Amino acid sequence: MPEWYPKKRYGDLPRLAAERFGDRTGLVFKGREFSFTDIAEQVDLTARALLAIGVKAGDHVSLWLNNQAEWIFLQYGLAKIGAVMVPINTRFRTRDLKYVLWQSDSAFLITHDTSGPIDYLDMVRQTVSLPTGTTEISDDNFPELRRVIILGEDGHDGTISWNEATKLAGTVSEATLEACAAAVDPDDVGFIMYTSGTTGFPKGVMHSHILIRNVEERGFLKRITTRDTILNYLPLFHAFGFSEGSMMSLITGARQILTETFDADESLDIVEREGVTILHGFEAHIKALVEAQEAQPRNLSSLRTGIFAAGPHSATPIIRKAQKVLAPIKSLTGFGMTETWPGIAISSLDDDEFHRCETSGYPALGYDIRIVDPETGAPAKPNVEGELEIRGHSVMLGYYKKPEETKAVLAEDGWLKTGDMAMWLDDGYFRFLGRYKDMLKVGGENVDPMETEGLLREHPDVHEVAIVGLPNDKLSEVPVAFIQPASGAVLPASEVIDYCRGKVASFKIPRHVIFIDEFPMTASGKIRKVDLRTTAKQKLTT
Repeated sequence: MPEWYPKKRYGDLPRLAAERFGDRTGLVFKGREFSFTDIAEQVDLTARALLAIGVKAGDHVSLWLNNQAEWIFLQYGLAKIGAVMVPINTRFRTRDLKYVLWQSDSAFLITHDTSGPIDYLDMVRQTVSLPTGTTEISDDNFPELRRVIILGEDGHDGTISWNEATKLAGTVSEATLEACAAAVDPDDVGFIMYTSGTTGFPKGVMHSHILIRNVEERGFLKRITTRDTILNYLPLFHAFGFSEGSMMSLITGARQILTETFDADESLDIVEREGVTILHGFEAHIKALVEAQEAQPRNLSSLRTGIFAAGPHSATPIIRKAQKVLAPIKSLTGFGMTETWPGIAISSLDDDEFHRCETSGYPALGYDIRIVDPETGAPAKPNVEGELEIRGHSVMLGYYKKPEETKAVLAEDGWLKTGDMAMWLDDGYFRFLGRYKDMLKVGGENVDPMETEGLLREHPDVHEVAIVGLPNDKLSEVPVAFIQPASGAVLPASEVIDYCRGKVASFKIPRHVIFIDEFPMTASGKIRKVDLRTTAKQKLTT
């Protein structure tokens, strides 16, 4: 008797999509269109090219690329031959690159020569000792690294160009490729995705092929079909874009329009021109889209739904506003993280606005969620804050080569300690309240900075805000507000503080205000508060 849920492999998804959806357009990037049949053919070509240059099953292959069609072909080509993909954040620089290449035991690195103003090849040269007269790398700092492959028009000394690799694809037979594909075990590690690094050095999160089930079930919940068009401006090296764009399109037959980066005006123009039905985003994306639509209204009548990461108090005003400004979109809320994958909780299309804008959703199929007192482990009652813990089929296998860090958060019975603060509502939905590390302790009071951040975002002269704690001998910590003023605004620090008076408790009001031109961000659109804490200490304690 077959299993009730048959296991599937990432590398099989393009072929299955081609069989189901054929000549329908599956991918659009910079005017290039690919049917689902085209995608499957490109993936097979890519897989044969990878085999031809020496990539083997089990090899770890780092992908340091901005969004492009080849990213998707490489993603599934690597999976088809049983290699383990290691996506690298394109905002990483030499220090980060060195760490990930070494820590992940990558045997190959695939990257650009240049992309826009960024010279990736130069950073590779600063990091890795590239050979002369050969492409075989021998660097004691990276004992597993064998070759660097460059996606560019020209060849470069010490590397292999992707154009050269694809010319060798014909030396690998279809029978060899299919034998490799059939040998892949879906319970094995499929890829290692490094955390976004908002609180420190990233860790490599290992996932198996079971994530296909996670995406299939969410696609059904959102009623995604071949009639949908997904606009994907989220980076493919991040779980959100990887899951809701690249995987969701092949699983549901929806057309995916992929952009290299996020630009709010470009995105809204695409929605209007292409009849986009689905888009997703974090708080920063939604805020930018709302502001762009207010400045220059477009016809957004095709928009149907998408996941806006609601829940935190700071997000509530902008998510509610988005329901009106980006109408007729009826967004869903949800919760996920690299360690669990997106959608371990999600709202429903027929939920009311409160549940879509002010909760983190209801536990999804296949997941157990509990909220506990972080000190005693006792279950938290509704409307009482506690630590969020998750168990389910898409929880990570562990952190790569970090057994102690894995043991600290992942119990033998499968429960993952997220380090997040959350609260049950009376009806079984829950609300994510923030990272415990982001919580402030002001004179004995626990302060959630997101409440005051949400308040200050309502000030007409505030474009963006983030609040962090500054050590204080008397109060343990005091709040410091980092403010990015609206364009052309002149905003005194005293006005920021006065705006909060009478609206929030005195201990939640910032003691200091630091104005900033641009926030340090992760590529997924999250503010790196660890950097802000360092800046606050440097500016305010010297």
